[in-house]
Amino acid sequence: MTTAKQMMHFGVQCVPESETLDRAAQMMRDLQVGSLPICGEDDKLRGIITDRDIVIKCIAAGKDPAKMTAAQLAQGTPIWVDAKADENEVLKLMEQHKIRRIPVIEDHQLVGMISEADLAQHLDHDKLAHFVETICKAPPSRA
Repeated sequence: MTTAKQMMHFGVQCVPESETLDRAAQMMRDLQVGSLPICGEDDKLRGIITDRDIVIKCIAAGKDPAKMTAAQLAQGTPIWVDAKADENEVLKLMEQHKIRRIPVIEDHQLVGMISEADLAQHLDHDKLAHFVETICKAPPSRA
């Protein structure tokens, strides 16, 4: 069975929790991604930020993305998966929390991310179809 480490894409880059949202958006543009993990000074995962978060929770709320930081959007306990987890564990977490991306942790360090595209490359048709159906039924996240 495929593990999280085999499914993930490597080379994940964190946005520091002290970084402003306008800079986080520029990083997303430059890296051609729609989300970034938020890390503290100790390189520990603090959360994840999406392009949608920046639009809904900052810009649409009338806040200034040049002043608001990634830490201000890092709410709650981040959801992550261990690098050794099998594909069923990965799917269970993503479906349970209705998330489309999940950070992968190995030895207490962020080593990669799993996105829908990664799932599409590594799962059989039935598992992928179930995942997509479950996630598409989820209501959109709110600010």
